[in-house]
Amino acid sequence: MPERTNGAGASDGEAADLAAHHAESASLQDRLMRALAETENVRRRGERNVEDARKFAVQGLAGALLPVADNLGRAVAAARGAQGAGAAAHASLLEGVGATERMLTGALERFGIRRIPALGTPFDPQAHEAMREIEDATHPPGTVVDVMEDGFTLHDRLLRPARVSVAKAHPGAGAAG
Repeated sequence: MPERTNGAGASDGEAADLAAHHAESASLQDRLMRALAETENVRRRGERNVEDARKFAVQGLAGALLPVADNLGRAVAAARGAQGAGAAAHASLLEGVGATERMLTGALERFGIRRIPALGTPFDPQAHEAMREIEDATHPPGTVVDVMEDGFTLHDRLLRPARVSVAKAHPGAGAAG
């Protein structure tokens, strides 16, 4: 029995196959468009998350430092009020400022910021910045003898090198007799 053709010259079976392919193609195109839209939404959400992380990354540190700022403000106010006062007022002020410094150090350490020990240690170009050399017969050459600014690390990454003075050999130290 001969196959019947539709008006376009295609058989009924071919027409059904073509219609099925068109339907499948439309379905695949719809799925593709939905996947592209979802990918774009994920990309936008990711960008927002990165922006928020960048904006608010220091939120915890800032919150920990606010009480330190409050205490420093109180110390300055106390210093202004203690002008001309006796040694007891100055001792109290010094004690308060020392407590504030300990509070600051604790806040920094909670976030992985640590002071680099420098005084009396051998000069380390990875952690120290030599600002000057000093002739010093009491320390071996290359030893840090003064710290102008403390250095800090952030989770083992150098945040700021310690700015130091380094001992150099005393001119008469190397002479043997």
